Amino acid sequence: MAISPVRTRCPADLVAAIRAATGHHADWQQTAELAAAELRLHLPAPDMLTAAEREGVADDYQCHVLYVEPDGSFSVTAMVWRPGQITPIHDHVTWCVFGVMQGIEYEELFALSADGSHLTDVGRNENRPGEVSGFAPPGDIHRVRNIGDSVAISLHIYGADITRLGSSVRRSYDLPVLAAAGR
Repeated sequence: MAISPVRTRCPADLVAAIRAATGHHADWQQTAELAAAELRLHLPAPDMLTAAEREGVADDYQCHVLYVEPDGSFSVTAMVWRPGQITPIHDHVTWCVFGVMQGIEYEELFALSADGSHLTDVGRNENRPGEVSGFAPPGDIHRVRNIGDSVAISLHIYGADITRLGSSVRRSYDLPVLAAAGR
């Protein structure tokens, strides 16, 4: 994933809403739920990015850092995915909220076995424009890809300064994946 330099072209109403949500000092799951509720109300249009940024890059999905709260409590990014681009299976260092602004993001959800030897496929989502979701560790193992014919763009909010951390990913998984019972 290519990460662009920090920009501060994030809508002020969204920043204020996320600041208020994180200001509750709730646990990570509750904070993700509060931030998701705010993102549903304040999800911007993809034209918040320049035309060039909305094109993405050929070799990997791209992350545009739009805002980092001065105290490091959250970061706002825009992810741009060309058709077929995919993340590795991974989990996160903190809570995350995302909203799809354009295209379709296909998400596969996984659970780690008790002995750590494999992953189990536990669900799938086709996230379309306007859809917002959030999650918090543990239980946040997933893989995301653009399954559409056009560029997909989503806004992601993480409960940390990802420019300082380098990424929102805590760990990538290269384990066998088993189907859940009944799948």
